[in-house]
Amino acid sequence: MSEALNLEVRAHGAEPAARRGRARRLRLMPALPLVLLGIFVVAGIAASVLTSYNPTRNNLTQQLVPPAWVDGGSGAHLLGTDSLGRDVLARLLYGARVSLSVAVFSLIIAMVISTVVGVTAGYAGGWVDSALMRLSDVVNTVPTILLALVLAAWIGPSFTMVVLVLGLLVWPRVARLIRGETLVIRRSDFVRYSEAIGVRGWLVVFRHVLHNILPTLLVAMTLEIGRVILLEASLSFLGAGIPPPQASWGVMIADGRALIATGWWVALVPGLAITIVVLSSNALGDWLRDRLDPKTRRV
Repeated sequence: MSEALNLEVRAHGAEPAARRGRARRLRLMPALPLVLLGIFVVAGIAASVLTSYNPTRNNLTQQLVPPAWVDGGSGAHLLGTDSLGRDVLARLLYGARVSLSVAVFSLIIAMVISTVVGVTAGYAGGWVDSALMRLSDVVNTVPTILLALVLAAWIGPSFTMVVLVLGLLVWPRVARLIRGETLVIRRSDFVRYSEAIGVRGWLVVFRHVLHNILPTLLVAMTLEIGRVILLEASLSFLGAGIPPPQASWGVMIADGRALIATGWWVALVPGLAITIVVLSSNALGDWLRDRLDPKTRRV
């Protein structure tokens, strides 16, 4: 009898310990993505401090120097040089600044548009909802890369053009998520009570709707970081994005596409950087979704 009681006490004691262990692992889960993203952000901000090389200055006497760990490499160029003798590490650091800046500014534009459209459509309903959702369908069907190529041929490729194109074309998917959340909040008791006592619609939106859709908006924007960086790299690769010789990860991959056999590191290094940032941002977005959603958090 006493032995069975001891086993039961141990089982009950082990269950909270197991829960604490799972909670601890859950808290530590985003550490690696945050660290990796933080490294690239700091590297982009402090690029001029971390390297003394100019990312756009040619040095034809140092063409295609391999990375330092490869035979023939030099400690002066840790990641080697490209076909024009430019330091790959310097271009990677300055390219992080450009690529991440494009992602941040374009997502700010997309966040504002998607919030306005999604909340207005979900709260107003009726013909306003139908018109805004048809508009998002139209925008969503526009090929981003094709439009960027047309604009690049018309006004020329530039940082501003890339930010505007991505910001104006990324918002529809997020707007639909915001609309769905707004529809749910619109039917909630606290919103109906506010409307019943005469609170104005715009005040209800600011007090209740925007506050409750913030977690969804934050998760959606985090998950869109990887998509925007990939789009920017694709546009720069095709010559419709950041104009050379300015460094960006897409431009670096475009510079190295003809050098796979002789200078594989020129395209491999920015490709790995894009992969790490995309995977890290997606992992962080998944973790935020699980933590901010009460249903998945209870599970």
